[in-house]
Amino acid sequence: MNPLLALIARGRRRPLRLFYDERFRLPLATADKAVETRRADDVLYYLRRARAVAEGQVVSPQVASYEALGRVHTQAYLESLLSPEELGHIFAVDPSDVYVDELLRSLRLAVGATIDAAVYTLAQKRPAMNLFGGFHHAAPGRGAGFCALNDIAVAVAELRSRGFTGRVGVLDLDFHPPDGTAECLRDDDAWIGSISGADWGALPGVDETRLPEGTGDDAYLDALEALLQRMPEVELTFVLAGADVLTGDRLGRFALSLPGVREREQMVARKLLGTPQVWLPAGGYSSYAWKVFAGAGLVLAFDTDEPIPTDYDPLGARFRRISRSLPSESLGDEPFLTEADLADVLGAPRHTPLKFLGFYSAQGIEYALERFRVVPLLRRLGFQNVHVVIDEVPPYGRVRVLGTDALTGEQATLIELEAERRRLGEETFLFVNWLSLRNPRAQFSPSRPQLPGQEVPGLGLAREMTHILTLVAVRLKLAGVAFRPSWFHMAYTARHDSRFIDPRRQGRFQALLRAARRLPLLEATRAIHEGRVTLNGQPYEWEPDEMVRWQDAAQIPRDKAEIAAERDRSRFEFKES
Repeated sequence: MNPLLALIARGRRRPLRLFYDERFRLPLATADKAVETRRADDVLYYLRRARAVAEGQVVSPQVASYEALGRVHTQAYLESLLSPEELGHIFAVDPSDVYVDELLRSLRLAVGATIDAAVYTLAQKRPAMNLFGGFHHAAPGRGAGFCALNDIAVAVAELRSRGFTGRVGVLDLDFHPPDGTAECLRDDDAWIGSISGADWGALPGVDETRLPEGTGDDAYLDALEALLQRMPEVELTFVLAGADVLTGDRLGRFALSLPGVREREQMVARKLLGTPQVWLPAGGYSSYAWKVFAGAGLVLAFDTDEPIPTDYDPLGARFRRISRSLPSESLGDEPFLTEADLADVLGAPRHTPLKFLGFYSAQGIEYALERFRVVPLLRRLGFQNVHVVIDEVPPYGRVRVLGTDALTGEQATLIELEAERRRLGEETFLFVNWLSLRNPRAQFSPSRPQLPGQEVPGLGLAREMTHILTLVAVRLKLAGVAFRPSWFHMAYTARHDSRFIDPRRQGRFQALLRAARRLPLLEATRAIHEGRVTLNGQPYEWEPDEMVRWQDAAQIPRDKAEIAAERDRSRFEFKES
């Protein structure tokens, strides 16, 4: 039996309270460049599936009041957060990408969750986790580094206002120093301990251990053991379980492994066993950052080092589960007796609404997108009256998701999909001729540069749409999903789960990836588009060709030798502009 399941079977789960709200996902289409906005959703889904939390142990937080925020942050600063320019600066996005009301609601919910978690753990002496918090760079009069409000300091100030006088500890294990927290708590008798990898100067009142770039598991855990030994007795501890210590993190420079980070969490949990504690995710800027905080939840619930499966994708697993719960009739498949059949019987005019791919009705698609939480996110991005329209552009069926800009009142196309069933070789695929994800409220900027082929910035929903298209192919019993990438960056994005059908084309693509590996994606795709790339000394033009993602791995052609031969024959060179 799986060790984790064995723990569950023996009933050795410890009580654990999670604070979560669907709106923890930031309504910023480009935030994924910095932080994975789905992290809270991914952690919650995995911990539920692992039965680390019981029914009723996931609680929706209260929104933090401006009175509570004002105990830490200046009124002038709080007023500045009503400006999209200020929020855009903090989150490294263009102001046009900021829908102020929804973003502030997300942030105030996160702060409220830290307050609620602190109140709970003090009362129950049991661990609590806030799935979106640890904003340690926010100071009384400024925000920075994706931190607009300091939830730790606001929670401490709120507890003080309610009469709590005990000493507070902040164990900050994010790669970056807790500069904002130190400033916010400078007049409080709080102990702040930190292990960081960035030298931002001395932080008064912080027991800080600085480690060099590239620090791995052993040196880090030795430093943590020493810090925990120096930690004084406190009555409440906030633990910032930063994921940016992992090797390969975009903004961190340590080299910890996932097992090493899990050992970190076990050391901390054993130190704090039986005492009030609030765990916060803090920073994490890689696709697997969610595994760190999910691992912390497993430690608090089971004290286990059982690894999370390497290939586990919470978003894909969640979407598959939702898809299985959607009956075909709700999506548009014909019931035994249709309205058209009744019309024939009664001699009435026959009205046959268009169906996408002969299966999905407009209402069915809209219902599915609501269940997949795509429509709610579009609303949070600033679009109202979101609805689906189906029409035809032979030989394709076309679906458009329309919405009205809440600020201008203009209707716009947000999602447009053209697809058909197409035979490729011996199999039939869902062939995507066109997919556009458009955010007409946003603008291109240095922080959001325009890619070749883009007319307006995207919605940040590419991963969701990839999973949805895969599930469409499953429901229609097709071999997989196919498309012809018009640009290098489209093929690059799909490279992990899709490949070109033609083995020689796949070989050249792998050779191109090898040549471009040290270049930013934007620079590489622009160079190819502008003709600044050669193949074996000759000018190279991008080759649109069929890429496919098979449902069944057994169907993938066994042509690795042919791919490798073409890859080895192909020598690409990029020229400077």
